[in-house]
Amino acid sequence: MIEYPRYLKLPEDYIKSKINDYLLEDSPLGDFTSIGTIPESARCAAFIEAQSDICFSGEQIIPAFFGENTDVKMYVSDGDEINAGCIIADIDGPARELLTKERIILNLIQRLSAISSLTSKYVGIAKPYNVKILDTRKTTPGLRLFEKYAVAVGGGYNHRLDLSSGILIKDNHIASAGSISNALKGIKNLKLNLPIEIEVENLEQIKQSMEIGVDGFLLDNMNPTQTVEAVKLIRSYTNGNNIFVESSGGITIHTLKDYVATGINAVSIGAITHSVKAAEIHMEIR
Repeated sequence: MIEYPRYLKLPEDYIKSKINDYLLEDSPLGDFTSIGTIPESARCAAFIEAQSDICFSGEQIIPAFFGENTDVKMYVSDGDEINAGCIIADIDGPARELLTKERIILNLIQRLSAISSLTSKYVGIAKPYNVKILDTRKTTPGLRLFEKYAVAVGGGYNHRLDLSSGILIKDNHIASAGSISNALKGIKNLKLNLPIEIEVENLEQIKQSMEIGVDGFLLDNMNPTQTVEAVKLIRSYTNGNNIFVESSGGITIHTLKDYVATGINAVSIGAITHSVKAAEIHMEIR
């Protein structure tokens, strides 16, 4: 059964490297506003507060922005469901540094908490049916690992990280190869130790794929009735119960309930990373 690594923890060097890139982008020559208005020796205390109910993501990230001269106290952990008004963290340090980094900190944790929060809603519907909610590669360039981490924090699971992590033969691959048979045989000739999944739109494509051998199916834009028929066909084969089956394509928080009882293993949702609205979180000087 296909299962990719779940990113529940981020490498510290990755976080630091990304933060350096973001700060360089935002203040390439320095934060002249803060330099001009605040004495270099000034210190201040600030707090980060949720302004709406969220599933928080950013426990590793906020402290990583600061060094030894700044005291950061975290009051919530990744995956905590918190309410509006909850204090996420207290920060005490050089005033210029806090104000220079404020926007980048908020931009990042607002996006990640939004992803965690939306993922958590999908997971709440799917979990009783033992169906996994998966992310996709529809992520923000430069933020993929952060966003996949946020999906995992929200209770979701991660699909392949990148094009080198697994095989997913889609409709355009099949069209370019000329047939399902050509596409699958070409992949198998590579002799890679990677799971092979194929996107299908009908039962005939499932039959052709099973004859050659695959590890998983992505049922693309099938309605719930078609999905039940597809799962029944897949499971009818000798090794059918070991085949990973996911549904994808336009499934929303409102239609998810119609899919989770069809016998599938997972639902992949691009919207949990590409269509979220930033969570309401702000930072204030005390």
